[in-house]
Amino acid sequence: MPSWAILRRNNRRSASIPTASKTVRKPKLAARRKPKAPSIPTATRKLRDLVVRTLDTQKGEDIATLDIGAQCSFADVMIVASGRSARHVAALADYVTRAVRDAGGRVLSTEGQQTGDWVLIDLGDIVVHLFRPEMRQLYNLEKMWALPAPTRR
Repeated sequence: MPSWAILRRNNRRSASIPTASKTVRKPKLAARRKPKAPSIPTATRKLRDLVVRTLDTQKGEDIATLDIGAQCSFADVMIVASGRSARHVAALADYVTRAVRDAGGRVLSTEGQQTGDWVLIDLGDIVVHLFRPEMRQLYNLEKMWALPAPTRR
């Protein structure tokens, strides 16, 4: 066996076999594109539509859906709605959790249903906030989670 065959491949400088020199081409720079907002999966869209339909059927007021997937990692969609009173808000929360469970979905947690001022329902990729009108105006979640206006050049 020749001595050059024993040498390691990683160390080509010490090998006695001449190697062809390769020209290394630099990759072309791709055009800079704005990253797209992640699209909402179909199951999440169906669940969002179910929650909005349930809130609308049960007389929820000022229903707003916010796509927050590009801004945070804990959810893709936030749904904000108002009820007329604390009892109505608690009832809306109950209707939403029943509708999700009847459709085969999971309700991870529900907070604030006893007081009815602000109820938070965690559905995994969807977070539902139900408020009395005064509380909704106080916290103003739609403004807090709104996307900034695009800058023009």
